[in-house]
Amino acid sequence: MTTSTNNSSGSLVIIPTYNEIENIANIIEAVLALKPEFDLLIVDDNSPDGTAAVVKDKMAEYPGRVAILERKGKLGLGTAYIAGFKWAIEHGYDYIFEMDADFSHNPLDLLRLRKAVAEDGADVAVGSRYCKGVDVENWPMGRILMSYFASKYVRFVTAIPVHDTTAGFVCWRRQVLEAMDLDAIRFKGYAFQIEMKYTAHKLGFKIAEVPIVFVNRVLGTSKMSSGIFGEAMFGVIQLRLGKIAKKA
Repeated sequence: MTTSTNNSSGSLVIIPTYNEIENIANIIEAVLALKPEFDLLIVDDNSPDGTAAVVKDKMAEYPGRVAILERKGKLGLGTAYIAGFKWAIEHGYDYIFEMDADFSHNPLDLLRLRKAVAEDGADVAVGSRYCKGVDVENWPMGRILMSYFASKYVRFVTAIPVHDTTAGFVCWRRQVLEAMDLDAIRFKGYAFQIEMKYTAHKLGFKIAEVPIVFVNRVLGTSKMSSGIFGEAMFGVIQLRLGKIAKKA
């Protein structure tokens, strides 16, 4: 495990990676170019393509702005973010972001997410594809419909006041993550995104949606699969029933 940043900016962008060598240098440069500043934590699951080596080059180029957590293998999106959240809290960041490596999320939208939390009173800001219709580019229609109706289904089952419940572009106020039992978050795939929002909502935190345009990756290979959507669809029932059982 290699770590090296300071918390001077107060904002940390966490990017999980597995085989993102085509994108990682460019996404790091794009985030670091923003003003005011964001730092970066890359959580790499032992990418065989050399992603971690590129990150380490950027660490040397931008000392104190980039860090890496190297894990032994593909341990799941959820556990990558949980490790990143704990690291961010330990290092004193106030605003902690989830973001993809492949430019599906526009780095400029980080500024809008932070404003929603730092200035506009939200505790959690979700970069939403669906709060103003459907804002997705270059996805096959079948995938758009699957994602859109999965989010509607989750909203119906959980009553989370969020249109894009599976969104992975999020800004968290540090206090929200500190209030959660992060070790109790059970899901590892995209159901993790639902569980985190559900938990924040149940704890009474204010969740705001910031409309974004989601663009399908140009470089690299998508990690999406039917199994990921299956976990989200069936996991939300387990989540809801689990919470009901606890109350009982």
